[in-house]
Amino acid sequence: MEYLTSHNVMVMLLALGLMLGLARTLGELAQRFHQPAVLGELLAGVILGPTILGNFNPELGALLFPLHGPNLIALDAVATLSVVLFLMVAGIEVDLSTIWKQGRAGFKIGSSSMVIPFVMGFAAAMIIPRALGRHEGADNLVFALFFAIALSISALPVIAKTLMDLGLYRSDLGMVVVSAAVFSDLAGWIVFAIILSMMGSGPTHGNGIAMIVFNTLAFAAAVLTIGRLLIHKTIPFLQKYAKWPGSVISFAIVLTLLGAAFTEWIGIHAIFGAFIVGVAIGDSTNLREHTRVILENFISYIFAPLFFASIGLKVDFAEHFDAGLVILVLAIACGCKLAGGYLGARWSGMPKWDSMAIGVGLNSRGAMEIILGLLALNAGIIRTRLFVALVVMAIATSVISGPAMKYCLDKRKKTWRLREVLSRALFMQHLKSRTHREVIEEITQFASRRKGFDAQMADGAVWAREKALNTGIGNGVAIPHAHIKGLTEPLVVVGISKQGIDFDSPDGNPAHVIFLILMPSQNSIEQLEFVPEIARIFRDPGMMERVLLAKSRLELIKLMANGDNGSNGPSPS
Repeated sequence: MEYLTSHNVMVMLLALGLMLGLARTLGELAQRFHQPAVLGELLAGVILGPTILGNFNPELGALLFPLHGPNLIALDAVATLSVVLFLMVAGIEVDLSTIWKQGRAGFKIGSSSMVIPFVMGFAAAMIIPRALGRHEGADNLVFALFFAIALSISALPVIAKTLMDLGLYRSDLGMVVVSAAVFSDLAGWIVFAIILSMMGSGPTHGNGIAMIVFNTLAFAAAVLTIGRLLIHKTIPFLQKYAKWPGSVISFAIVLTLLGAAFTEWIGIHAIFGAFIVGVAIGDSTNLREHTRVILENFISYIFAPLFFASIGLKVDFAEHFDAGLVILVLAIACGCKLAGGYLGARWSGMPKWDSMAIGVGLNSRGAMEIILGLLALNAGIIRTRLFVALVVMAIATSVISGPAMKYCLDKRKKTWRLREVLSRALFMQHLKSRTHREVIEEITQFASRRKGFDAQMADGAVWAREKALNTGIGNGVAIPHAHIKGLTEPLVVVGISKQGIDFDSPDGNPAHVIFLILMPSQNSIEQLEFVPEIARIFRDPGMMERVLLAKSRLELIKLMANGDNGSNGPSPS
């Protein structure tokens, strides 16, 4: 019977400790410079792998990260588990309801941002397969399909993080970007699951492909319908009768492992099963946002760094770096994705700079392309130099996405400023409601009495928006909002709740300050101009305490104006 010896166990634990420690350190450092953590995590693997350690100290490199034997198998097993769990987290980020709530805009942008890159990528791979790095002997159709999908799929976790950093995640523009990414990614991963099976040694023609397509679609349909319903009903039971949130987290991981095992068994890669199960779990409204954050942090800070560091152990990036291929891949990837997102947004009737912002937002590739590239490399579809080019492309598009999106939004014509809107805001010092449903009704009725619009219509619009995506942004703040017909300018109502109201915020804390924002219906995404300002102001830990003591609207305005530059503001009288 084969087993790990004491020496093997020691080497494995030392290797994992070094990988995780260096990956987390460099990941944190990358984030300090406003870059995605995956950049530092990949760099850790490059340092520990053949690119640096293998060149400077081959003996130590071979000891810690051998190319054969039980330790290689152990590290590969950890990497496989890590990528399976990471794909679950990526699936949880997918909110199917955002597709339906955004309706035509999400569908148009999502389909355009997938179809255009797919067609352009497929054409390029069919015309110049050797120049793009097709592996000798690989099927040209499979290579072209892989390259097309690699250009089509966005990195939803990176997009979500970019929108959060810009304070736009729960804005209408954020919902449009996320819904488009959800649509293209869900379709893209289903297609890629089929391509993965075509990469394998099984049958790839006639009945073989038909069975692959059937198995893929049947599994996805079953999990996203019956499975989704069962998950939705099971989570409240666990929350009520088992230890929370540990029981829900364990339940999610168990389902993920079972789903991954099933898809591996039917000939589709395990990561697809993990992704689809993650989608079904994340789409349940009974999954608490705080539980979601704990699960994401658990995976993102332990397993994801190990996986991305392991990628650097497999390739000598210096030896296989091809500057010409990197530039070519970057040009094709960015050009087709920007065109797809921009044209889809313009097709939906959005202004020029909003459309540009959506295009660059969807251009983030991040971890998804790296995972696809690694699978294609292992399957013998692409050469190492194309894999390196795909990694560089994924990192570059993730790095430029945030600054480029901010630049596009800064170019928009500013219609409303936060201070201007707050100067006309209504103020409710003592909210009586206990739930977020009650407080939305209470505030909209108060506003309707003051401004004379239909309270029932406004309440329905705000609540419909709240059900699509919770508006608790954390730090004790919630920003429910909607577009109301008949309004000629924004209306803001600021309500204070001393006891706090559960808006299912990412940090799990109740909201004490609720900004109800009602926008003119003709201005589809104008509220994004000052929502990020609110989020930024309340990042100051002392701001909430001072606002809760405010006794008037004027005092609140002064506090928030001073909060922009970190001042403590006037003391409440």
